[in-house]
Amino acid sequence: MKFGKVENPEMYPHGLPKDHTDTKIVLATEDKHSPKVFIGCPRWAKAELKGFYPKGVKDELSYYSSQFNAIELNAYYYRIFPPSVVEGWYDRSSPDFMFFPKVPQLISQFRRLKNCDDALNDFFVSISHFKEKLGTVFLQMNDNYGPHNFQDLALFVRNWPKDLPLSVELRNSGWYSDSYVADDLCAMLQENKVSHTITDTLGRRDLMHMRLTNSSCFVRFTGANHSSDITRIDEWYDRLTAWKGQGINQINFFVHQTIEKDLQMLSARLINKINEGWGYKLNITGSPQVSLF
Repeated sequence: MKFGKVENPEMYPHGLPKDHTDTKIVLATEDKHSPKVFIGCPRWAKAELKGFYPKGVKDELSYYSSQFNAIELNAYYYRIFPPSVVEGWYDRSSPDFMFFPKVPQLISQFRRLKNCDDALNDFFVSISHFKEKLGTVFLQMNDNYGPHNFQDLALFVRNWPKDLPLSVELRNSGWYSDSYVADDLCAMLQENKVSHTITDTLGRRDLMHMRLTNSSCFVRFTGANHSSDITRIDEWYDRLTAWKGQGINQINFFVHQTIEKDLQMLSARLINKINEGWGYKLNITGSPQVSLF
C-alpha cells in the first residue's frame, strides 16, 4: 500500500494534535514579522497534474511557476541532474519561484547517509545552479531507519553546510514513541538549526509530532480524497496563523494527493485563506470555491 494511504478515510482521526511545548519556546526566540510562505506540489508534469494546465500549454514549468511559488522537487530522489538541466529550469521559472530538492536515494536509502561524500558533492554542485531560487533541501528516511541509526544521522546533520537549509523527515515510529529518543533527536536538530518535517497523512498519525526545531516549518500534506481533506487544510491554516503570531519566519507547505487532479484545489483553498486572513497577495491557482467531492 502507498505510504499513509487508507481505504476508509472516514474511520481515521484527522484533527491536528496540539503543539509540543518546545514549539512555542523555539518560536519565541524569533522577532515577530510577516513570514515567507511557499506553497506548491511535488511535481509539475502534465501527466501528474491532470486538469491543471490550460489547453495548448507546452512549457509546463513556466506555467506552473506562474501559478505556484514553489515545487517540492521529488525528481532529485531518483537522479542528480546535470547543471545544464538545472540552469534551464532556472531560466524557465518565474523570478520569485523557489525549488525545494529532495536528497537523492543514493545518499538516503542506498548509502544510508554513510560513505556518500562524492554523491553529496555532486548533489551540491547540481543544486547550486538554482542560485537564489534554491529553497530548503529535504531529507526523507524510510521506515527501517530507526533510532539505532541516531549517530549516523547526527553526523550527517552536523556536517551539512550551515548556509543550506535542511529539513529531515523520519518515518520510523521509534523516533517518536520514546520521549527520550524524541528529545535527543529534536535537541540535535535544533542545535544544528535543521527543520523537523511534519508529515500529515491519515495512515501515519504517529508522525504528527508538531514539534518545530527552528524558525521554519516544512509540512508535507497528503490528502485522502475525502471531505475531511477540507477540514484538515482549514485546521492547518489556523495552526499556521498561530505560528505566525508566535514568530515563525518561513512556511513551506506542499500538498500531495492520491488523485493528483485535486491537489491544486486544496492548495488554492489554503492560499486563499492566507491572502484573506494575513493580507498576502500569493497567486491562487484554480478556484478555491470548487468542491472536491
